[in-house]
Order: sequence, then C-alpha cells, then structure tokens
Amino acid sequence: MKKILVVDDETMIREMVKTRLEANNYEVITAGDGQEALEKVRRENPDLILLDLMLPKVNGYKVCRMLKFDDKYKKIPIIMLTARTAEDDIKAGKEVGADLYLTKPFDSKILLEKIEELLKK
Repeated sequence: MKKILVVDDETMIREMVKTRLEANNYEVITAGDGQEALEKVRRENPDLILLDLMLPKVNGYKVCRMLKFDDKYKKIPIIMLTARTAEDDIKAGKEVGADLYLTKPFDSKILLEKIEELLKK
C-alpha cells in the first residue's frame, strides 16, 4: 500500500483529503506545519507528498526545496496543493522542484488521477 503524507495547516482540509485517499486504498499520514512535515518524511519515508504552501514554522516552498535537494528524498513526488493561484506562486513552486501544482478548491477525482500518474513513474 502506497503511503502519502498530507501537509496542510487546516485540519478540515487535512481530514477531508485523508478520508478521500484512504477510501482509495492509500495509507495516509498527516502534518500540520512544515517542521512536522520534514520530521515525518524522515521518519515515515512516504511515496508521495501533498504539500500546502502557507504553513506555520517552515513554508511549503522551503519544505519542497529542502527535500528536493536531498539525495535521500528528492525522488519523492511532491504535489503543491494550495489556494495561491498567482503565476509567480506557480513558477516558484516549479523552481523549488514541485512535480505538480494544483490549486484549491480542487477536484478530488483529478487529484487522485494525478497521484496515480506520479506514483507510476
């Protein structure tokens, strides 16, 4: 079973995404801030990460950059899942190594398709 880390500071969004993923046979771990996300990646070694940008302690850009520049974790696909829709934000997400950038509100069907695509690589 593939393990996905869901990182979002909003409990409701974390729980909603977690429920949806578990219903599709994924093991889900969650984190509410960037620091916790980094700790969980190191401890749990997830197969994929859903990452919000606006996070307490360490923002999503920094979390992504730190993981993508670390040989041990750079192969983990990261999907930025954020309310930030500006072109600059999307560009910055790609610059720090995000594999995909999806904006909220998102269609869970599309999210699931994208997760499956990235996990097949």
